Amino acid sequence: MNNHAAHAQAAHSPAALTAALPSYLDPQHLGPWGIYLQQVDRVTPYLGTLARWVDTLKRPKRTLIVDVPIHLDDGTVAHFEGYRVQHNTSRGPGKGGVRFHQNVTLSEVMALSAWMSIKNAAVNVPYGGAKGGIRVDPRQLSMGELERMTRRYTSEIGLIIGPSKDIPAPDVNTNEQIMAWMMDTYSMNEGATATGVVTGKPIDLGGSLGRREATGRGVFTVGVQAAQRIGMDVSQARVAVQGFGNVGGIAGKLFAQAGARVVAVQDHGGTVCREAGLDVPTLLAHVAQHGTVAGFAGAEVLDDDAFWSVPCDILIPAALEQQITEHNAHRIQARLVIEGANGPTTPQADDILNDRGILVVPDVIANAGGVTVSYFEWVQDFSSFFWSEDEINARLVRIMQEAFAAVCQVADDHRVSLRTATFIVACKRILHARDLRGLYP
Repeated sequence: MNNHAAHAQAAHSPAALTAALPSYLDPQHLGPWGIYLQQVDRVTPYLGTLARWVDTLKRPKRTLIVDVPIHLDDGTVAHFEGYRVQHNTSRGPGKGGVRFHQNVTLSEVMALSAWMSIKNAAVNVPYGGAKGGIRVDPRQLSMGELERMTRRYTSEIGLIIGPSKDIPAPDVNTNEQIMAWMMDTYSMNEGATATGVVTGKPIDLGGSLGRREATGRGVFTVGVQAAQRIGMDVSQARVAVQGFGNVGGIAGKLFAQAGARVVAVQDHGGTVCREAGLDVPTLLAHVAQHGTVAGFAGAEVLDDDAFWSVPCDILIPAALEQQITEHNAHRIQARLVIEGANGPTTPQADDILNDRGILVVPDVIANAGGVTVSYFEWVQDFSSFFWSEDEINARLVRIMQEAFAAVCQVADDHRVSLRTATFIVACKRILHARDLRGLYP
């Protein structure tokens, strides 16, 4: 082989191609996307012949970055950066939330879209993965500014979303009202009402009963199954929750109703604890009024870092990603960690928890209740026939229990963690769909 041929072959080798990737696609790049890539690498040896398609999982199908200019109330013009990433659509239209947060990055949105692909496949709903966001602190905007920003963002991403293409939903700092504005904006641009373009809408606009509580209910459902797996009596358990909104708050309430003691809660405002158990309904009312657990009467106040050392049996991280790291994983006293948030545990922390015999129920199965009921909402919108809340909750519990049982079986068969087992189940489903569909053109 001459020098020119050798150089050409080296330039097209897998190592050379990987080296040429942009930094945000590099597995060694710090950030949520890097964490996701490490998770895919860990599962690749279990994919068999489907591993030939594994790079499909390492590259988003479509990434859209948009400028979102709006008129502020004072007459000036402000610009915000928005994203919509469609990670994979082999199994169906993209599905994933939209978050408004001052720390939103492309790496984060890419990772969240990928975890949505895994999550949807793990519970076997016919969706791919997508995610969106705007880098903004919505607390600094008036309601009028928030509406104008939401509508402009929806118009900017309107060319790639739609009931059969990509269906947004609420996420951090977004809610039913945001979804109503998004649905209306898309519908006005299309010239026809399209309720199915988003989920998590108000009931009067085609929303589903049970959607607001669905993610927290799913966390509780798989948490009970996981507790049984390790011989833990939930009615005697002590629970610590990070994040006390729709996910952590609902999960905490359901565990308390099952007899557990919620002994510590942390959110963006501070950390409160009570060994005898916090009064969860009263705490939820306090959060609804004040926006934080801080200042809750009848509870001790802890430094935020001390939260990770609170004696408990079940820990529910239900805030943001990368909360459990190699710096605090060794201090966690729980026997069971149920990930209500997306990506709250780094791979290094995962290894520490596994070595310590702490069972981790990963986000991609634990918090899939929200997207499951979003699927129910989407189906109801298409049929214009709506189910009762009891029907929805029963269907949700059945799907979550069946999905968790399948993951546990794979974990036992391969002697791997629940996270790796969930990725095995999901990645095989995604890549089998890719293999069946082939490449076009």
